[in-house]
Amino acid sequence: MIAVNVTSVFVATQEAMRNMKAGGRINHIGSSMVRYAAFPTASLYTLTKGAVAGFNRSLVRDLGPRGITVNTVHPGPTDTDMNPDGGPVSKIVGPGMAIGRYGKPHEIASVVTYLASPEAAFVTGADIVADGGFTA
Repeated sequence: MIAVNVTSVFVATQEAMRNMKAGGRINHIGSSMVRYAAFPTASLYTLTKGAVAGFNRSLVRDLGPRGITVNTVHPGPTDTDMNPDGGPVSKIVGPGMAIGRYGKPHEIASVVTYLASPEAAFVTGADIVADGGFTA
């Protein structure tokens, strides 16, 4: 999990930064679980997503002078193959969801698309929590 959620993010970002020019955008996917102790057995996952959040906060200072924005989107429970709505985790986190449903991948993609757009040129250092009011 550390290789996938931390090392790969670091290496991919490092490679992108080599050729990225002013106006470039770096948008990582974190998790709203960095804000909550959602359920037992999630500590390793939360550790990895917390590392991404901390990395981005520092990158803002490193890359801002180059005109590159850095943001993190922290989705809450989202209906994916790994964590389907109606699956075992949904029974645990469901009661903590203010809007009463899992997010859909296209809803998270819409936030990332905006952050990558010219309209978001002034948005940097944002930790955007897109979690449907998840409060577990």
